[in-house]
Amino acid sequence: MSHIAHPTALLEGHFARDFPEMAIPWRAEEAPDPQLLVLNQPLAVELGFDPDFLRSPEGVRLLIGNAVPEEANPVAQAYSGHQFGWYSPRLGDGRALLLGEIASADGKLRDVHLKGSGRTPFARNGDGRAVVGPMLREYIVSESMHALNIPTTRSLAVVATGRPVQRETLLPGAVLTRVAGSHLRVGSFQFARATDDLGLLRRLADNAIERHHPSSAGEANRYLGLLRDVISVQARLVAQWMLVGFVHGVMNTDNMTVSGETIDYGPCAFMEGFDPGAVFSSIDESGRYAYRNQPLVAEWNLARFAESLAPLIHDDEEQAVALAVEALNGFRQQYSASWFNGMKAKLGVSDRVDHDVASELVDELLGLVQESRADYTSFFRSLGKAARGHAEPARGMIVDLAAFDAWLERWRAVTPDADAMDRANPIYIPRNHLVEEALSAATEGDTGPLERLLQAVDSPYSERPGLEHYAAPAPESFGPYRTFCGT
Repeated sequence: MSHIAHPTALLEGHFARDFPEMAIPWRAEEAPDPQLLVLNQPLAVELGFDPDFLRSPEGVRLLIGNAVPEEANPVAQAYSGHQFGWYSPRLGDGRALLLGEIASADGKLRDVHLKGSGRTPFARNGDGRAVVGPMLREYIVSESMHALNIPTTRSLAVVATGRPVQRETLLPGAVLTRVAGSHLRVGSFQFARATDDLGLLRRLADNAIERHHPSSAGEANRYLGLLRDVISVQARLVAQWMLVGFVHGVMNTDNMTVSGETIDYGPCAFMEGFDPGAVFSSIDESGRYAYRNQPLVAEWNLARFAESLAPLIHDDEEQAVALAVEALNGFRQQYSASWFNGMKAKLGVSDRVDHDVASELVDELLGLVQESRADYTSFFRSLGKAARGHAEPARGMIVDLAAFDAWLERWRAVTPDADAMDRANPIYIPRNHLVEEALSAATEGDTGPLERLLQAVDSPYSERPGLEHYAAPAPESFGPYRTFCGT
């Protein structure tokens, strides 16, 4: 591996230096013929990179960890995790590397992280590689989530490696370059707790406070403050997923960040026909991570976080548990408030409207939408037209017209704000058939559909002529949708 010294974007090694117990120095696998498939130019600039440099052969090699600056110290991070409810004490980055941290324009540290960069000591039986399709899926969906104003890890680039990867068939290999506030997860704390090294656990918690939740440093019990802050950001995050119909698909504890960013877009998808039981992961046979279960799973994951932090919250175990349970009791309240306020925004209902009236409007409408299996995104967007007096597009999606007309009358009586609704209800999401179309074309070497889809979802709330194709639900022939994480 060669080293480069590039004048922009200093890659630092904070995690590698501060947590040697949780970081194995490692190198990315050398790619035989790296080719840049997509580069996130605005994000590159935000991080202090010269986009022209990143497009150069040496820049592309930096993006996949084959040419790293002198000061960088790439590491595979250790963490534990509950996967589908089963505890694995030693997961870690099996096919990923933390290249290092960059101070972005706002002065905050951001992780630069690789996915698909080859086997590490955590790889178990995997080959450590990734393929073009799933890496581009993460790029599309994470950038769409960012455009929807939902906290998320970002995608800087996807680079084809020039090496075929064996899955069901031979597929072209790729590496995703991902950017995050950090990669500290509930699973990171589970790992530190399992070592029985209280010093390590404390350092990790202090790092999370300094990096993500500085307000809790001023509290009488800073670690209880950290727990409360993580509960708050996760309650808001999951409410935002639910409001746009996003199904994460693999909410293991190693895929829940302490920063409150969405991480790991494996078997994820946006729901089309409204179905609380929607599942898109090929391996989620019991529906553990179905759309409707996401708040319950988030609460369960946060309980595992509380267990990990307990020795820091109080020396006395009983006291620690009592304090943690009290904090966890706040999750449902905060989630419900975030979700309900979001639903009121989707319906254009102001805070001046009586709570019970607003609640009845929300509950009754969701019942009608569910009964009709109406397209979630299209229906709520079309309600904006109904608020302007043009109800037919929305009516056309509902089965029980008499009930809907009665609902419309009561809803119009509270004078919904149509412009506010358009700011809360996206018209363009990465619809599953369009994502698959873009991935298939890119796998064959044509990135045109990918670029056009990215342009559509980049401004999800503003309707633009010529993009009707991107607002339409999947054709009947598309059938039931399942996704695979690509390992």
